[in-house]
Amino acid sequence: MKKYHKLPALLLALALLFSLAACKPGAAEPTASSTPEATVSPTEKPTAGPTETPTDLEAGEIRLAVLSGPTGIGAAKLLDNIDNDKAALSFGNYDYQIYTDNSELVAGLTKGEIDIATMASNVAVNLYNKTDGGVKIIAVGTLGVLHILEGGGGTSLNSVADLAGKTIYSAGQGANPEYILRYLLQENDLEVGRDVELVFADASEISAKLLSGEIQYAMLPVPAATAAIAKGEGKIRAAIDVTEAWDELQSGSQLVMTAVVARTEYLETYHDRVANFLTDYEASIDFVNHNIDAAAELVAGYNITPSAGIAKQAIPQCHLTFIAGEDMMSAVSGYFRTLYSIDPAAVGGAVPDDGIYYIP
Repeated sequence: MKKYHKLPALLLALALLFSLAACKPGAAEPTASSTPEATVSPTEKPTAGPTETPTDLEAGEIRLAVLSGPTGIGAAKLLDNIDNDKAALSFGNYDYQIYTDNSELVAGLTKGEIDIATMASNVAVNLYNKTDGGVKIIAVGTLGVLHILEGGGGTSLNSVADLAGKTIYSAGQGANPEYILRYLLQENDLEVGRDVELVFADASEISAKLLSGEIQYAMLPVPAATAAIAKGEGKIRAAIDVTEAWDELQSGSQLVMTAVVARTEYLETYHDRVANFLTDYEASIDFVNHNIDAAAELVAGYNITPSAGIAKQAIPQCHLTFIAGEDMMSAVSGYFRTLYSIDPAAVGGAVPDDGIYYIP
């Protein structure tokens, strides 16, 4: 089994030139103790990956990057097949690494060292806009993974409208979580600062405050939310599934927090490999959704979540899905338009053109 792969210090330094942490500097995909996502700096413009070397061509590999946390959960069976059952794959020659930070993926994609990656959707659109189309979204693997929690054993919070007059803590400042929460509040006629007090903090800090009773309301992603509920021993509950709250608005868009991207140059040269990957990835998501106990062991074994117990509880809350082609395009485009309406910086200053989507 492959371990976490950390990029060298020099590459991380380069990554910081091309990406801006969407929550806090060094923000990672959410785990029980971290906050999500990074974006590409609106002032820096990285170039698309370089042409592959003859060695890459001869190897015939798909260099796959998987982000830990909810973004990577759906890929757990794919990783297991790569390690233990290549006969189950449509394409047998993968080289994968598991990363903990979106900025690492940005660096690897822009340098041509990663071919396909699972990443935060807002990072994907920022990277597309800042590389003149150097990447394309090829699939959606996860919808919403956010939950609004109520602590202190309370049961009064049952809808977003119930947040009126309350203070809510949230992870993910400057990233998908902030934009999503602001949109939900806005659509429920709640104004931040007037009707609701919004405080941003690290997921681990929020969890600690919930457990101590210092705060009562918070929005966290799984598995951080799952872990907090488990540790709360009945005093913390998942009051609102944010994905369901989004759908109830019937805005015509879907809440899409994870995108699977491929380098455009790689996609144009090896579209057959990408098609095989999509088959393998869809099969992996299907396995995880329908074999939760076995999948939870795999997820924990690859350190995608802290434990199998947390993974088992988190999987049903992740809204794992597989959407590609025209359906993927309609789902993601509506979400990006909504993000733009909240803050144009969320999508790199412009709603992306249709070139961002790979439609076979």
